[in-house]
Amino acid sequence: MNKILLILQREYVSRVKKKSFLLTTFLTPLLIGGLYALAIYLAVADTDERKVVKVIDESGFFTGKLQDDDLVFEYVNQPLDSLQKQVSKGAFDALLYIEPAADSTTNATFKLYTETTPGLELMSNVEHALEKVIKEEKLQALGISQAVLDSLQTEVDVQAVSLSGEKEKSANAAISMAVGSFSGMLIYMFMIVYGAQVMRGVMQEKTSKIVEILVSSVRPFQLMMGKILGVAAVGLTQFIMWLVLSGVLISLATAFLGLGGHLPQVPEATQAATQMTAQQNEIMATVQEVINNLNIPLLIGMFFFYFLTGYLFYAALFAMIGSAVDSEADTQQFMLPIMLPIIASMMFFSAVIRDPSGPIAFWLSIIPFSAPIIMMVRLPFDVPTWQLILSMALMILGFIGTTWIAGRVYRIGILMHGAKVNYKVLFKWLTMKY
Repeated sequence: MNKILLILQREYVSRVKKKSFLLTTFLTPLLIGGLYALAIYLAVADTDERKVVKVIDESGFFTGKLQDDDLVFEYVNQPLDSLQKQVSKGAFDALLYIEPAADSTTNATFKLYTETTPGLELMSNVEHALEKVIKEEKLQALGISQAVLDSLQTEVDVQAVSLSGEKEKSANAAISMAVGSFSGMLIYMFMIVYGAQVMRGVMQEKTSKIVEILVSSVRPFQLMMGKILGVAAVGLTQFIMWLVLSGVLISLATAFLGLGGHLPQVPEATQAATQMTAQQNEIMATVQEVINNLNIPLLIGMFFFYFLTGYLFYAALFAMIGSAVDSEADTQQFMLPIMLPIIASMMFFSAVIRDPSGPIAFWLSIIPFSAPIIMMVRLPFDVPTWQLILSMALMILGFIGTTWIAGRVYRIGILMHGAKVNYKVLFKWLTMKY
């Protein structure tokens, strides 16, 4: 055990002292905080920027009627070819040409000219403005007023209540989905990034012949376990620092932009900002209510459990591959079977979210190959206690099993050089007695 701890310490210290570790640890939160600040700034600074759309309305029916919050419609009587040249040079954002049909003005032909291919938002806004005018005309023709139409609009708010546990509590599928998906994505990234680091570290020591000196003092299994646990400690350190630094930077960015006076001082912007604030307060109240009903300590505890066991489960397999090959190019044939369950877990995200209590979600959250990701997706949806315990028990057994398998291959492969390794050779190493 002491030797494993010594190897763990060596692995941890050597990695956290690297410039790459320090750069990624401190630059990643800065990048996240900077992107968050930029998103907020663009949201509040561009509220008064509206695209200009010139309109040639040969029907005369739409003149003065087109309205959109993000567009400014300017009606002109200039020749079409002249305006086409102007829009092609970027003089304004778009040109809308309306050519009436012979039978009805509402059946007109609409063409939108832009300098480059227009975005979906611009097309959608123009179509919505046109549809609104045509709709109002048809309602008047049928003798239906807008007031009558508005009275038919009905919204139903269904409050979801979960009966799991000892008391009723409100539930929100969207927030539960967001929490579960975010947790699953983090574990997915952690297993791939740090598992690959274990594999590369083993290959580097093997090719540099350092391992031959090390195994004279420690058993190959101790060397493998020390390396796996050392990289895990590095990953946890980096992850915790990311959380803390990202939280601090996002809080500072929010406070700075909130007091920075970037809001445009125009009536439209003020009204938009007021409406946005009211909507945000309503959303935040809903989010806060649901978060209060989430079992946060359980989510955090299970996150770190699956965070570690999922990594340990796959890191042993990555270490096995690193010990069996001499170069990274040789790892490709062995990587696919290991990566497939991880990728498949991500592919089943939508199916699990759609039915978190269904048979697909249940089995994927029990099988150790997919449990670290899928169980975290299911947890916010209230997983029965017995299923959680079963999944945790199988995860521990799975880690022990992969460590045993990897250890048997590792003890031979780490000292082999120049041998052509395939699945038959791996199986022979696995079953070899010693």
